[in-house]
Amino acid sequence: MYLADSRSTKAPAVPDQRPERRVAAVPGTVLALGAVSLVTDVSSEMVSAVLPLYVVAGLGLSPLGFGLLDGINNGVGALVRLLGGHLADRGGRGPKTVAVVGYGLSALCKPLLLLVHTVPLIGAVLAVDRTGKGLRTAPRDAMISLATRPEHRGRAFGVHRAMDTTGALLGPLVAFAVLRATVDGYDAVFAVSGCVAALGVLVLLLFVPSAPAKAVDPAPRPSLRDSLDLLRLPGLRRLGVCAALLGLTTVSDSFLYLLLQRQLGLATHLFPLLPLGTAASFLLLAVPLGALADRIGRRRLFLAGHVLLLLAYALVLTNSSAVLLVLVLHGGFYAATDGVLAAAAANAAPEDRQGSALALVGTGQALARFVCSLVFGAAWSAWGGHTALAVTATALSCTAVVTFFLLRSSADEVTV
Repeated sequence: MYLADSRSTKAPAVPDQRPERRVAAVPGTVLALGAVSLVTDVSSEMVSAVLPLYVVAGLGLSPLGFGLLDGINNGVGALVRLLGGHLADRGGRGPKTVAVVGYGLSALCKPLLLLVHTVPLIGAVLAVDRTGKGLRTAPRDAMISLATRPEHRGRAFGVHRAMDTTGALLGPLVAFAVLRATVDGYDAVFAVSGCVAALGVLVLLLFVPSAPAKAVDPAPRPSLRDSLDLLRLPGLRRLGVCAALLGLTTVSDSFLYLLLQRQLGLATHLFPLLPLGTAASFLLLAVPLGALADRIGRRRLFLAGHVLLLLAYALVLTNSSAVLLVLVLHGGFYAATDGVLAAAAANAAPEDRQGSALALVGTGQALARFVCSLVFGAAWSAWGGHTALAVTATALSCTAVVTFFLLRSSADEVTV
């Protein structure tokens, strides 16, 4: 969201072999993985765009029930992400192999949604889908990191996230078109999504290079405990704590869109259009903000992104007509945090432990967001969506201040 495993050879990494004047060029591996993410996100966002309304309005699930469903699915992905990062660091052709398994699992889940029509079964299918996402995320990001010079990782992750977001932009549009053109709208969306997901796996298999076979290496392969020991690195530990704290006050996209839909009174077939504003903003800002992070510091920009999120919450609470600005700020939040956090985590860990480092930070953040989904869903059911968001915004203000002081004395990169 990776070419050779840099541990398997003493030769310089691919970016180092290029002429100095082309040092800022984005490696081909990053572009290939960006294409995979683009296609896969078309599939994923087709489902994500209609799922909240499908289970809440169509199946009658309460906000608390949806919060539980959304939280559990994100929690499953978070836990599996740690395993994916660990497997990617064990050498050989690990990163691509683990990524293929992850993308494949998610692709298999899309057509299964055609066969299940109860909330528990839908939850089970989505849990498997999130398992696939959790497995693939850290290996994919590790390959991006290993294929890129450290000083250009913010830009590389920005390019990848921009391509990923292009898919996120197209997915809701396709879902909207399918809903408008078919009678069995939801089933048609799930069927088309499955076909697109299969195409993404094919692109990964054919166009993303595998790491070369690992030569005899006297060093023992890292154990899962070794991966957890990375938290002893002060920079990585501090970054993980801050990501988790802020994740506790990051409302799920689905809840935000449901709030906007109710405020605006949008028709069912228009609901998939709400994520477009977020995706368009993310697409426009991901690369420039990634490059800015390389210059001013990734942790600073990560914190600034949450300020944008706080402004979006404030607008939802005070001005229901400013929906476009809310979505622009929401996309800016992701552009300033998603790839930027991955780049910061990659530079805070040894090169041969990139997958585990990325997984540790990502897992902490995802588990925190899992808790937020549960609490927000319960608060919505008890107090209403508006009050629940006001409480969350207040909590985000407090955690942002704490995070500022935690990160103020730390360097943006940690030499290991």
